Amino acid sequence: MSKKAKILIGVPLCIIVILLAVVWILWSGEIRTILTIRQVGDNPYLYYMEYKASYDLDEVIAKDIDENAELLDYIVARIGKGLPIKAKSSQVADENGEVQTLNCTSFQARNCKGGFLYGRNYDYFANPTLITVSRPAKGYASIAASDMSHFGYSLDELPTSFKKKLLCLAAIYAPVDGMNEKGLCTSIMAIPHQPSQQNTPKHDVGTSVIMRLWLDRCATVGEALQLLDSLDVRHDASVGSGYHYMVADAAGNCVVVEFDKDDGWKTLTVSKQPEKNYMLVTNHLLSPKYYTTEPDPAVGNPNSRSWWRYATASEYLDAHDGVLSVDQALECLGLVHWDHLDLPNGKVEVTQYGNVYDQKRLTLRIRPWNQYDKYYDFEL
Repeated sequence: MSKKAKILIGVPLCIIVILLAVVWILWSGEIRTILTIRQVGDNPYLYYMEYKASYDLDEVIAKDIDENAELLDYIVARIGKGLPIKAKSSQVADENGEVQTLNCTSFQARNCKGGFLYGRNYDYFANPTLITVSRPAKGYASIAASDMSHFGYSLDELPTSFKKKLLCLAAIYAPVDGMNEKGLCTSIMAIPHQPSQQNTPKHDVGTSVIMRLWLDRCATVGEALQLLDSLDVRHDASVGSGYHYMVADAAGNCVVVEFDKDDGWKTLTVSKQPEKNYMLVTNHLLSPKYYTTEPDPAVGNPNSRSWWRYATASEYLDAHDGVLSVDQALECLGLVHWDHLDLPNGKVEVTQYGNVYDQKRLTLRIRPWNQYDKYYDFEL
């Protein structure tokens, strides 16, 4: 081969090597993350990912990102690094200003084998679910579940190719429940028409970022409340719903965090009653200022049968004195799950999944909507 021919071949190869090196420098964490994404078992709507890219929660806080669309734009810009990637969340209000509301059940109970269990039904629509394990350089490792419709997926749009897996990276900012290596658990439940709009000189965070902060930075309920006090939580008012949260630690401390709609959205916390081995929350306010035993749309969601679910799960937990096995925790969640819940707006809701976190052994057992007779186990 002539010297000229070797040069002609060598120049393109050098360019390719340089381009590959640049791509790896810019996106090595993202590429390594995408390569971990896999379908779980034979379930086409349940996926698993190990998050290996960097992310900067301090930057999110500093930018006061509190709206869903703004957060998604930030995520896409961070992932794309200037490339024209597009994404759209399905969590938006309908023409009447009503959100397609997620309606959920969460509880902490004692584990009959020692420690505590955190049970959770995520009631929404039939969407794919992503389980994400994260081990940040600064922060606690965690395992969390996300509704993939919040960052552009659906039953017809699944992460079946490298390109289609890109938006799974958004899951790190969008947990709907999770547990970290210290056994701290958190989850979110909707309260219609009550989006917190806290407005003080503190920095703002949005609906799901506060949960990511708790998972990454807090080992106890006390630390979670201290972090909460340093920020303003603002729910995206355009969605049409507000939320309350349950936070529970491995020592058995448990609180529900709510926001006072009649007093500047000040934070309200309700703690586990000392005489009980469990705490339970559905989709109505528990704070004494607003709590009622009768369905009332001013303080919760009667359409999701929140009060019935609360009473039914309470009866089961009381019957077991709040001490359960993992199987019993799933049984309790099964009593209040939906195969088909008709909503007034014509939509049909299901329990997208029911799961149980073991706060001592750091395991997750999840039962997805389309295979409700099966479960899948994960370890942190």
